[in-house]
Amino acid sequence: MPRTFGDAIIHVSHVDYAVEDNTPLPEHGGKPASPEETKIGQLIGENLVVDGATLQMGIGSIPDAVLSALKNHKDLGIHSEMFSVGVIDLVKRGCVTNNRKKFHKGRIVGSFLVGNKELYDFVDNNPFIEMLEIDYVNNTHVVSLLPDMTAINSCIEVDITGQVCADSIGTRMFSGFGGQVDFIRGAAEAVDGRGKPIIALVSTTKRNESKIVPTLKVGAGVVTTRAHVNYVVTEQGIANLFGKTLRQRAYELIKISHPDHRETLEKAAFERLKCMPAP
Repeated sequence: MPRTFGDAIIHVSHVDYAVEDNTPLPEHGGKPASPEETKIGQLIGENLVVDGATLQMGIGSIPDAVLSALKNHKDLGIHSEMFSVGVIDLVKRGCVTNNRKKFHKGRIVGSFLVGNKELYDFVDNNPFIEMLEIDYVNNTHVVSLLPDMTAINSCIEVDITGQVCADSIGTRMFSGFGGQVDFIRGAAEAVDGRGKPIIALVSTTKRNESKIVPTLKVGAGVVTTRAHVNYVVTEQGIANLFGKTLRQRAYELIKISHPDHRETLEKAAFERLKCMPAP
């Protein structure tokens, strides 16, 4: 078990019983990014992440692909519910310094880790890492104070107005949504006006079904509202939804859907909005 700094340190007087155990920690190596996920990472890294940005990443191949695309960035900071092994290379390259943060300057802030032995060894006794209580790390107001806060999260489907479902496929629960709402909202309310709430997803499922849909599936929950999402990114491009009407949002989202589904989405958008999507 790695020893971390921050709220994880308790005085031995608070411990009633201590049991030593050498069972290996669970490891999550992840899987290599697909060509589509790699493209999404490049689009976000090259167009939406600026030098000095504070990053929050969700779990999965897309956030890892984004990290891989940031090797030429400078003075990045990390304030994230969780982080994974992809952070290590950026720290070693000097890309992640956390020097532009107003608080916890020079420190990566997180609440839990998802990774392998390399990550556990990296954080062990490393004062560069602060593991803090999740009610603080995920506090929307705290997130909103961070410089150039860039929250990158994935989802299951997005409707043509920007409503995001991230936890279920219709009525069937697929996963929890973690801190997505906290960080997306915090980035949307960024005090410096430069926050970037980003939803990233591959445009189709393995069955070639569009993940950009006319309406969310029956029974699907809205995890993140269209009021808080500024950017949606697929391998087809970037949709900027900030300040857009529903008609304009549909136009932007259909542009980044898979070409096989655009005509169908345009027809469905007309049925729903009673007008053709337009810029």
